[in-house]
Amino acid sequence: MRPSILDPLFAPATSLPGVGPKVGKLLDTLLGKGDGGARVVDLLFHLPTGTIDRRRRAKIAEAPLDQIVTIEADVVEHRAAPPRSRAPYKVLVEDETGDVLLVFFLANPAWIQKSLPVGARRFISGKLELWDGHRQMVHPDRVVDADGLATMPLVEPVYGLTEGLAPRALAKMIAGARARLPELPDWLADSRTKPPALPRFSEALEILHHPPDPEAIAPTAPARLRLAFDELLAHQLALALTRAHLRRTAGRSSKGDGARSGAIRAGSPFALTAAQENAVAEIRADLTAPVRMLRLLQGDVGSGKTIVALLAMTEVVEAGRQAALMAPTEVLARQHFESLQKYAAPAKLNLALLTGRDSSAERGRTLAALAEGTIDIVIGTHALFQESVAFRDLGLAVVDEQHRFGVHQRLALGAKGDGADILVMTATPIPRTLVLTYFGDMDVSTLREKPPGRQPIETRALPLERIGDVVARLQSAIAQGARAYWICPLVAGSEALDVAAVEERYAALKQIFGPQAGLVHGKMKGAERDTAMAAFAKGETKVLVATTVIEVGVDVPEASIIVVEHAERFGLAQLHQLRGRVGRGQAKSTCLLLYKAPLGEIAKSRIEIMRDTEDGFRIAEEDLRLRGGGDVLGTQQSGLPGFRLAQLDVHADLLKLARAEAQAIVATNPRLEGAQGKALLVLLHLFEREAAVKLLQAG
Repeated sequence: MRPSILDPLFAPATSLPGVGPKVGKLLDTLLGKGDGGARVVDLLFHLPTGTIDRRRRAKIAEAPLDQIVTIEADVVEHRAAPPRSRAPYKVLVEDETGDVLLVFFLANPAWIQKSLPVGARRFISGKLELWDGHRQMVHPDRVVDADGLATMPLVEPVYGLTEGLAPRALAKMIAGARARLPELPDWLADSRTKPPALPRFSEALEILHHPPDPEAIAPTAPARLRLAFDELLAHQLALALTRAHLRRTAGRSSKGDGARSGAIRAGSPFALTAAQENAVAEIRADLTAPVRMLRLLQGDVGSGKTIVALLAMTEVVEAGRQAALMAPTEVLARQHFESLQKYAAPAKLNLALLTGRDSSAERGRTLAALAEGTIDIVIGTHALFQESVAFRDLGLAVVDEQHRFGVHQRLALGAKGDGADILVMTATPIPRTLVLTYFGDMDVSTLREKPPGRQPIETRALPLERIGDVVARLQSAIAQGARAYWICPLVAGSEALDVAAVEERYAALKQIFGPQAGLVHGKMKGAERDTAMAAFAKGETKVLVATTVIEVGVDVPEASIIVVEHAERFGLAQLHQLRGRVGRGQAKSTCLLLYKAPLGEIAKSRIEIMRDTEDGFRIAEEDLRLRGGGDVLGTQQSGLPGFRLAQLDVHADLLKLARAEAQAIVATNPRLEGAQGKALLVLLHLFEREAAVKLLQAG
């Protein structure tokens, strides 16, 4: 239960003065989460993106042009626009050194006459410009008298907005939110690692929303460092508590005799790489230990994670227990099932597939066999952690593409077995900073080598105007037996528009390739998608037009060409994943990146990096540098903790300090007891890490 001291912050934003239903809807658009509207805390955490510096005061003749300046002047004359004219309303003001024309388009004459009465002295702030040889200020930002000057912020924060929400109105609401901030306990009072000279949490918020100078809101300024450290500490503490909870639940040793593992190795066309052998050894050591395993297996595209996971699952089966592999999509679950079946027969493994599309009769048979223990390994989607799924003795849960699932889903699958070990895999190489961030509760095994037989991929970039040349080359390659993916662009975050784009390209290519063109996208029914994928895998279709639904895990060794249309719209990690769909067979492989010119600097850097290297770990580090941490793994994936105050590319050192702090807290006060423990519970709830609190309460 959330501490009552936080209730004012988690009240709806509409509880603030002056925020009615209409404005509330605008705040929901700007700040609300998918599952609810904007709250007071969302306004507090909506930090400025910049400032307007109004400290520059000058006489009119000395005031610099094309900069924000504040002048003190007397109102001399009003020049109203003629009736029914579109001309602006003008007001002449002057001091002893010169004059300025204030210009108002689509003016409200009553407001102007009230704010700028002739003969009055006013302080006017805005951008001074020269027009037709005369100084003017179009739509001054501020017009105040002496009393107004005393309260006018000289350094005014600038916030991200949404259409219909005025800057001054939002600033007033944020001031109302600040007034609601209670006196919170200092969770860093006993900190061993907090950087010195940081303000308290409430002081930091006050500085950022009321900055004394423009530098005060910089990501490296003390106030911002304090809030970033608090957010990172809440996250790292939640991870540390999760790990401690799992470790408190006693594990069971699963030691196999190696017979079935040996049959799998004997049936594999290639020997394992040194990196794969090392990962297998690390996982085996965890499985045979009496504590629960919680390990991340990360590797570059095509580095051979699946065989490592299969050997781990086989070890558990040899020990008389069961294993489960959970994939994020049905396409990937079916593909895992089919690729693992090749190894299952000689190893005498009984595999089953469980997805949301199974008929009730199929599902019933699978569930019964799982409960009886006649199924050794089950592969499926999130259907695996539903309540109706029961195992006779689940020893290992493998979660593929971990970042697509939340921590709670991972734990839900692990909870299906008595002390079940958990192995999570990702084919997205992750920068060191992000490993700490998203997988800080895990041990890590990394596969950097590619198995023998993986072909280098030639990557080329071409402007979209040359699409005709690309299609002609594709026709020639298809005539010689090649197979190709054609990936359609991401469109403004809208799946409906993505589908429209892919269907339009499919229609155009179908006119050229006829029945050799196939189509796959996320809005198709699962059975249709499987049929289209199967037709491409068998060679019945030669050109597969697709959205990024094929990004991860799809394995057709005969495909040797991938065309990515509007490559400038994709992130680096995603481009690398897409490129990894080719280079899996014996044929020379090519990746063509079609872009719309002219390219922006970031898009140009991405494409240059793609042409320069196939090393996914280097690409991941470059992606973090170019984009910051928020989107490297895909911002919309449910498992990712969204950081609002911390920037991982800037605050990586703080992350290490927060991790050390969290580990020290869990080592000395694992139940978060006493005054300091209560303060830390406030921190966890403030940053909405309630899952960790529930684990504490569960014991």
